[in-house]
Amino acid sequence: MRMPRMKRIPAMMRPPIRSDCALCEGSPDLPENFSPSLLSLSLVRTGVAQLKAGSFLRVPTLHLLLFTSNSFSVIEDDAFAGLSHLQYLFIEDNEIGAISKNALRGLRSLTHLSLANNHLETLPRFLFRGLETLTHVDLRGNPFQCDCRVLWLLQWMPTVNASVGTGACAGPSALAHMQLHHLDPKTFKCRAIELSWFQTVGESALGVEPFSYQGEPHIVLAQPFAGRCLILSWDYSLQRFRPEEELSAPSVVACKPLVLGARLIVLAARLWGGSQLWARPSPGLRLAPVQALAPRQLLRPNDAETLWLDQQPCFVVADASKAGSTTLLCRDGPGFYPRQSLHAWHRDTDAEALELDGRPHLLLASASQRPVLFHWSGGRFERRTDIPEAEDVYATHHFQAGGDVFLCLTRYIGDSMVMRWDGSMFRLLQQLPSRGAHVFQPLLIARDQLAILGSDFAFSQVFRLEPDKGLLEPLQELGPPALVAPRAFAHVAVAGRRFLFAACFKGPTQIYQHHELDLSA
Repeated sequence: MRMPRMKRIPAMMRPPIRSDCALCEGSPDLPENFSPSLLSLSLVRTGVAQLKAGSFLRVPTLHLLLFTSNSFSVIEDDAFAGLSHLQYLFIEDNEIGAISKNALRGLRSLTHLSLANNHLETLPRFLFRGLETLTHVDLRGNPFQCDCRVLWLLQWMPTVNASVGTGACAGPSALAHMQLHHLDPKTFKCRAIELSWFQTVGESALGVEPFSYQGEPHIVLAQPFAGRCLILSWDYSLQRFRPEEELSAPSVVACKPLVLGARLIVLAARLWGGSQLWARPSPGLRLAPVQALAPRQLLRPNDAETLWLDQQPCFVVADASKAGSTTLLCRDGPGFYPRQSLHAWHRDTDAEALELDGRPHLLLASASQRPVLFHWSGGRFERRTDIPEAEDVYATHHFQAGGDVFLCLTRYIGDSMVMRWDGSMFRLLQQLPSRGAHVFQPLLIARDQLAILGSDFAFSQVFRLEPDKGLLEPLQELGPPALVAPRAFAHVAVAGRRFLFAACFKGPTQIYQHHELDLSA
């Protein structure tokens, strides 16, 4: 049981100490005539500059070792190697500013350790690993910086059957003079993430969609200038993403995959020539066009989404032309056919499928009015409400966190917005400057809820949701290389690694790798 305070062991209670040694006169090594059966040793005001590995190999019987008022500042790895019988180690009132993480390795009999009154601002993680017999530890009188570097120490103290005297923090200023044992490890933010460049995929793209097929992750890129939907998979030999198959799709704006068992379906929404459905009946076969989709309704598609309604797979395609209309297509027999036309004449730019109150909903963003929310009722979508104070919204994306549903609304002119569902409507939570933005996309990567704001005129900005505040906070800028007119982002996990895909309209697709950094290490 850890005691919050401890008293230093009085000198009269320590075992007798022999102090007639050459080290006390400034020599860095033990003399040859030292008795190998020596039990205690005191080193006071010596001229030793550092404690090197194996300094005490010739006195393996030591039970007590004391350093006081010395000038050495570093203790190296294995400095006390061979002292398997050592029980008392007092390193007090010295000028030690650093101690190696394996300095105490091998002291399997150590019960009392004091590092009091030195110049230690931190201690290396795992310094006490293997010291299972410790009963007293004194760390007082050191100018500890109570940042992430002491987190491991705070987590270690409650786990050991030893009294630990820690003293007070010297910094940072907000924690100065606070006792270490009063600090709460849960308040430390010592985990960071970083997105670093990994790979470039040639040709520009308007969309990127991840999907899993036969247990393997895949990605499909909508590449309008190359006139194709390009499917990528992971090459385990080269440890890179490689092209697997491409579908001919001139003027494509969206490639939306749908996996139904062993069957793979890809909807290719195209500006000219009509949108198509491609299918792979089973693994080992190539994708082939199987159906032209709603040629009268889909005149200028701008986005496509998948959703399940009444246990049937469906697509919704947002149409941005005046003459066309956003269309819901659901499976009927071997193909997908129009089930409902929505929002005619409003030039929709984006569709987002989401669930609210346990029911399917659809949110349509339009160039002509505020985003409109529809709910599924009686086998069709019915208008439920619109989103107030949200003019000129180009696209919407939702995410869930802490039981709440949030929206990221992209605006090319003005501020992009974050909203939260209150049970009856979405209400404004946060605004972010976003001149030149076509995408504001939330992504859950590992434990982090991120949102990426892509810009045509500046670096794309990554934000992370801070649970304590319930707000998005800036995390990092993406690049180099800089993204050129980003339009979509996607997260893919493969081979124990996590990647972020960034599809760019005026430049190649860039792939970044997600790294977790432990700042307490």
